[in-house]
Amino acid sequence: MITFETLNELCLKITCTGGNDYVFTKAGAFIGGECQGAKNYKFTKVMLGPEANAGRAVLNQLVRRISGENLPLMRVDFGGDSVTYYANRQQHVVVYKLDQGEKISVESENILAFTKDCQYGVRFLGQGVVSQKGLATSTLTGQGPNAYVAIIVDGNPLVLSNVASGSTIEADPDAVVCWIGADPEMRTDISWRNFIGQSSGESYMFEWSYHTPATVIIQPDERTSGLDVSVDGSATGSRPSAQRSMW
Repeated sequence: MITFETLNELCLKITCTGGNDYVFTKAGAFIGGECQGAKNYKFTKVMLGPEANAGRAVLNQLVRRISGENLPLMRVDFGGDSVTYYANRQQHVVVYKLDQGEKISVESENILAFTKDCQYGVRFLGQGVVSQKGLATSTLTGQGPNAYVAIIVDGNPLVLSNVASGSTIEADPDAVVCWIGADPEMRTDISWRNFIGQSSGESYMFEWSYHTPATVIIQPDERTSGLDVSVDGSATGSRPSAQRSMW
């Protein structure tokens, strides 16, 4: 049996009891481990993807390369009781356990680790033209009783949810890390001010209304906008960043 937990906000602690199990983690994220006796865990670079089916792995690898949802993974196999630790550039770690059939939509760069009870996929959103959020997003769906996911966030995360309240949530797509539940709608507010570099800098938003319930994790740091529609290139206060690599 495997469990995930956050340690000191910046580390992921994975405890394996009994062995004969494995997880997927971001390649190179391991920072330490301990076990009784000789080392009983090993790391293997994932060549195509975490899918068990080879044909699906090849197809999803092609989709990832087209969409830019890069996912450099390694598989960690456990041969006995052990505790291992993972981190990435001092980013904060958020652990979530998915229920059966529950889905989390997340940027691939924010995935730190997940168990074999999570089904990985990529789907297109078509909202990435004005945002560095991208045209596609990765998904992890709970397919068993032990579906743990670990997400990495720049800074302490803000968690907003309208599942119980029925409220409307708005969030800057460049600050959204992931969401659990319904997909957002894209709201834009572009006027002549954008074209002369006098916009508010908040010209587009993700919106979850009362009929699209979701829990959203937001980081206190924004990706540089993917599109600048101003004349002088200063609509967002800085130049758009370069496109991400396909690898």
